[in-house]
Amino acid sequence: MNKEILLVVEVVSNEKGVSKEVIFDALECAIASATKKRYDSEIDVRVHINQQTGDYSAFCRWQVVKDGELELPDSQISLTDAISFKANIAVEEWIEEPIESVSFDRIGAQTAKQVIVQKIREAERVQIFDAYKDRQGELVSGVVKRVERGNVVLDLGGNAEAMIAREEMIPREAVRPGDRLRAYLQSVRQEPRGPQLFLSRTTPELLIKLFTMEVPEIGEHFLEILGAARDPGLRAKIAVKTKDPRIDPVGACVGMRGSRIQAISNELAGERVDIIVWDENAAQFVMNAMSPAEVVSIIMDEETHSMDVAVREDQLSQAIGRSGQNVRLATSLTGWNLNVMTESQATKKHEQEAMTVLKTFMTELEVDEEVASILVQEGFSSLEEVAYVPMNEMLDIEEFDENLVKELRSRAKDALLTRAIANEEELDSEKKIDKVQPTEDLRELAGMNDKWAQVLASRGIISQEDLAEQSVDDLMILEDIDETQAGQLIMTARASWFADKKT
Repeated sequence: MNKEILLVVEVVSNEKGVSKEVIFDALECAIASATKKRYDSEIDVRVHINQQTGDYSAFCRWQVVKDGELELPDSQISLTDAISFKANIAVEEWIEEPIESVSFDRIGAQTAKQVIVQKIREAERVQIFDAYKDRQGELVSGVVKRVERGNVVLDLGGNAEAMIAREEMIPREAVRPGDRLRAYLQSVRQEPRGPQLFLSRTTPELLIKLFTMEVPEIGEHFLEILGAARDPGLRAKIAVKTKDPRIDPVGACVGMRGSRIQAISNELAGERVDIIVWDENAAQFVMNAMSPAEVVSIIMDEETHSMDVAVREDQLSQAIGRSGQNVRLATSLTGWNLNVMTESQATKKHEQEAMTVLKTFMTELEVDEEVASILVQEGFSSLEEVAYVPMNEMLDIEEFDENLVKELRSRAKDALLTRAIANEEELDSEKKIDKVQPTEDLRELAGMNDKWAQVLASRGIISQEDLAEQSVDDLMILEDIDETQAGQLIMTARASWFADKKT
């Protein structure tokens, strides 16, 4: 029997590629489980197998617990009783006694099989996790094993399975068992059951990995990918930058007769890919990203991180794309919020914005239309720019002299200070409103609501008594109230006056 144990360990270890220690551990658990079934009580059994000879021994054991905390007498022993067996024993240690174990050939076949298979599966899962935990972010390839409710399970080989969730699959992509797929290893998680490897076929990183694999110049660092955006299965944009001026980034990515780009497109269920040349100038990069539409002009707003992109009337639909696809991908790729419009729309919007700034300058700086127009024409769009742009830049304006520039800067700073004070007072007022609360009798007054009560409290009317002293006109500050409702509220609040007179 002892030789048979060693033989089982050897065979299973070789077949499953699992260490012998794991198989010995599984056998010990199986023998312990079978031995435990010989007893009516819930005893705790430990089995030890000598890995050299195959001999094994069984022990019944009890864990030492504090006095008064004994809950499972079949598997626990109090500290006082444990000390009588072993003087220097401590809480949470074990007391053991040898017991007769079952023979290896008499172990219940089903029990032994279940325990050993479970242990082997656990060991295999640990091996798979260890093998892939450092490969997160890589491109992996596997064969479709099964499709469950849109979720695809891939066999990666070596007993490793990975799952592509339905939302991570390319929409409308036909997949059948036996198909080979490539996917991006998005995460590796230790799960008690089921797949531990989670893949994606929709992430932009998959597109980047495919280009890195198909285009040698990227792997050799002559080209660099600086971003990608996808509408999975339909269209994508990828930004590339050349590190060698002799290399055409678009041509290198497309390949001879489109061979490279076609291979990538086929892998992604026919997804069309636009190669976009990256440019350090944000406006030029956006113009490139709007391909195939041609951009006529761009107005950049760094404060809102947005750009107004103007195109010809006949190219507007192409610039926006079907369901906004082209502008959405360009926005995602560049990181700028893009507002696409026709030339005429852009001109009209610019004129309206210029007129708003013109009126602001005339009002806040107290200047005539001529001076305000010059500021707008020179590119000034806010009081902050007038106040804090270097003085020499304003002196470069032909129509302005030093005295005028100083006066404009002074007025701009005064206007900004006035704004800041007004904003601070408004915040203080809002804080005071938040602090002042109406009394319960005002809230519960018939016809009153919380919104009105809060507004009245902010005006110093915090109780029914305060309300009773008001006039109808005083209550017209409330939103959605008419004179009849105001009068009824006041008379309801004054009801206590008449009650007192009757008394």
